[in-house]
Amino acid sequence: MEQNKEMTAQESLALISETMNNSRKDILRRSGKYFLLWGSLLTFFSLLVFILWETTGHPQWNFLWFLMPVVGYLAAHLLGKGDAGLPDNMLTKLFSGIWSAYGVFAVAVSVLTIVFIQFRADPLGTIVLGAGLTAQLVLLFGLAETICGVALRSWPVIVGGILVGVGGLAVYYILELGAAQMLIFTVAGVLLALTGVLIKNQR
Repeated sequence: MEQNKEMTAQESLALISETMNNSRKDILRRSGKYFLLWGSLLTFFSLLVFILWETTGHPQWNFLWFLMPVVGYLAAHLLGKGDAGLPDNMLTKLFSGIWSAYGVFAVAVSVLTIVFIQFRADPLGTIVLGAGLTAQLVLLFGLAETICGVALRSWPVIVGGILVGVGGLAVYYILELGAAQMLIFTVAGVLLALTGVLIKNQR
């Protein structure tokens, strides 16, 4: 009787493990098009802000970034039509929580930076605060992507996250302050889109 119970417990664990692995693969397979979507949007908006900022000299064009989630969520909704839907389990809730946390932190950091800039009298302090926002956002983004990659056991996502976060921060230290920092997000967007291509081509 005890041996039968032990085998039943082992079989249950094996079944749970197999179910989670299948769910992980399913989520990863369906995530490719969303990596492509957000990578393309990130590339487009970063180039748009860079060109407008560079040609006019006005960093206020950064407010265009707030349009990206609106366009992105609408496009993601349209892309998701016809899908069977992801399984409602621990993994999907984990990924939803990770990216929701990133969104909250990104918006909070952006708003706080904008607010505190208004109280700076010195132009240099304003520039430093605004430029520092880029470094914080790219690091947070890379961290969120890397964590998702670890949970999915996907090397393309892990490496992409590290390149975006750590690589983006390194490029930020090399570039001069100003509109050029937007190109960090351009590179991040391209890497994100390439990650999507790699995921879609995986069997």
